[in-house]
Amino acid sequence: MITTYVRRRSDGIVAAAGLAVVAAAAVIAHSGTVSGPEEWVFRRLNDLPDGLYPVGWPFMQLGNLAFGPVVALVALILRRWRLALAAVIVTVGKLAAERAVKSFVHRQRPWTSIGDIHARGDVPHHGWSFPSGHAVLLAGLAVIVVPYLPRRARWIPWVLVAANAVMRVYVGAHNPLDVVAGTGLGVTVGALANLIVAVPADGSADEAPAT
Repeated sequence: MITTYVRRRSDGIVAAAGLAVVAAAAVIAHSGTVSGPEEWVFRRLNDLPDGLYPVGWPFMQLGNLAFGPVVALVALILRRWRLALAAVIVTVGKLAAERAVKSFVHRQRPWTSIGDIHARGDVPHHGWSFPSGHAVLLAGLAVIVVPYLPRRARWIPWVLVAANAVMRVYVGAHNPLDVVAGTGLGVTVGALANLIVAVPADGSADEAPAT
């Protein structure tokens, strides 16, 4: 069976929407301080019981940079050449996009920007934390993987993205807007990767055949 690959106009819309989320979060976080509502959300997650740590730890590791090459390798083994290329693009794009945003928004990690937090594991206490690099990578990978999954399974990557984001706040590594912006940036990077390499056709009128 021959797979038809297409470029979807919806990926352009998704990329723009993700960028809008990043911009909105950046406007709020640009001062370097944490607002009352954002701190309230942080406390609700960071104050959860310590027993959650070993359960949530594996989900947090999915945002490590090495997970991008792992996805690319699995795609190569499955002979999904376009997906493998997209995973490489997302991994490299994550590094470039994260660095670009951090050059404009300077906000310290919760240990410094909030103080009196539960810092779990080897969470760094200092350094720029906006946006969350873990969230960027995992959201980007979710966007490129979803078109290859059966419709009934396409919710799974987004559950992993959400679990990772919650855990990054829970351990005290990031403030809530850090993971929101990271997810938005990752969605943008992933959608652009889809536009570059094309994805399997899904029967939508919003698709144009890849060349």
